[in-house]
This record gives sequence, C-alpha cells and structure tokens, in this order.
Amino acid sequence: MLHHHHDTATSALETGAFLPLLYSRSTAWIIAVLGGLIVGVWLFSTPSGLLGKADAIGYAVCHRITVRSFQVHDRPLPLCARCTGTYLGVITGLLTFAAQGRLRAGRLPRIRILVVLLMGAVAYGVDGLNSYLSLFEAYSPIYQPTNTLRLITGYAFGLAMITVVAPVFNMMVWREPQPTTPLRSMKELAALYAISALVIAAVLIQVPALLIAFGLISAAGVLVMFGVVGSALFLTLTRHENSATRWRDLVIPVLDAVRYLFTGTWNGFTLPG
Repeated sequence: MLHHHHDTATSALETGAFLPLLYSRSTAWIIAVLGGLIVGVWLFSTPSGLLGKADAIGYAVCHRITVRSFQVHDRPLPLCARCTGTYLGVITGLLTFAAQGRLRAGRLPRIRILVVLLMGAVAYGVDGLNSYLSLFEAYSPIYQPTNTLRLITGYAFGLAMITVVAPVFNMMVWREPQPTTPLRSMKELAALYAISALVIAAVLIQVPALLIAFGLISAAGVLVMFGVVGSALFLTLTRHENSATRWRDLVIPVLDAVRYLFTGTWNGFTLPG
C-alpha cells in the first residue's frame, strides 16, 4: 500500500501534476482565482501595448528617470540604464545555465568565482552611490556618472545576483536539485562575461529595434526574478520546501498599485531643475 502511494506520488511529480499532493483543491482554487483577478485588474488598468505593459513592470521596481535611461525616438526604455543592465544580466545568466543543462543546479560556485562576482556587485554599489549623490549640488562626484557605466555595473550585479539566487532557489524548491554549480570554473565565468560584453555592446550601439527588444527582455527579467523569489517565499511560508511549484508571482501588480496610489502617474520620477 505504501509502495503504491509512493509510486503514485512519484508519477505525479514526474508529469508535473504535483499541486494536488501539496495543497488542498480549495486552496489551489482560491490562489488561482485571486491571482487571476489581480493579474486581470493589472492588465486592464496599466498602459496599453506591449511596451506599455513593460513600462508598468519597470514602474514597480525602477525610478525610470528619463535622463538615466536609454531612449528610442525620445521614448525611454521600460527600465533605467542600471536596471536594464541588471535584468539583462539575470536573463543572460539563466539562458547560459540552461544551455549548459544546469538550470536546476543546487550548489553555489567556488569561493574564487564568488569573489569575482562580488567585485562586480561592489562596483554596482559604488557607481550607484556616486550616481545618487551627484543629484545633490553639495557633492562633487568622484567621477562623472554615465548611462554606459550604469549599464555595465548593473549587468555585473545581475550576473552576480542570479548566479547566487538560482542555486539557493533550486535548493529550496526542487526535491532533487542537480548536485552541481551553475558555474564550474573561472573559464566558464570568463565566457559568461564575454557573452555579456557582446550584449552590452549591442545595447550601446543604440539601434532602435535592438533597444526595444532589450527593453522588453529586461522587463521579462523583472518578472523572472520576482517569480523566483515569490515562489521560494510561497513554498517556505506554506512549509512545502523542496517541491517544485508553478505559481506565478503576484508582487508586481501590488507594487504597481501602491506606487500609483502615492504618485498618481505612470511616468518615471522627475529630477529637480
């Protein structure tokens, strides 16, 4: 009897029909209906068009200051230069891990790899602080902030973030995460940086069609990142760690609604003067 139950559970997990084993049918329906309602309201109330929806996603997490964003025909991308780099880095990392067959890798990289990634995150922090303080007249920047630097340091941070978050997520979510790391050697890290450099160069040439594509991809990166964090948090709160989940993250529409209530506009922040 126990053996039959184990085989049934294993079969359900293998086919993806695992939710009924983790949650009651009523709980699943409540979450599905609530999620559908929130997403529906979000889709209805946010700006129209694909770029409009991407703007709304960026709106939830980014200041979207026009002069600090790349633009297509005087229209800023959904995310500022720094956030564009960050979430392009997230997507680049995930696609690279997937191409290597390590999307479910459940171990952190070696210390030396983490140190290099950390250096990128530190550069992100330094550049971000210098850029922020430059808003104040009393501050003399240690160097002139530019969108190019914002893009590069944001990209470095995105790569660092996803390389750490992905295996932690996998350890929490999957019943049997892969016993490997997303990056196994400095050579692989160098290859990841080389791929990133090509993407950064493609952004900086500022071809309108490419910029729009990168803008949409970076907005998708926001959804992916919040989906990863939201799924892990959901499983933790419901005490169902180490079990795969399909639920979509519901944080983005909530963040949009809160910010809109406070600002009353879908536009980015405006700098004084």
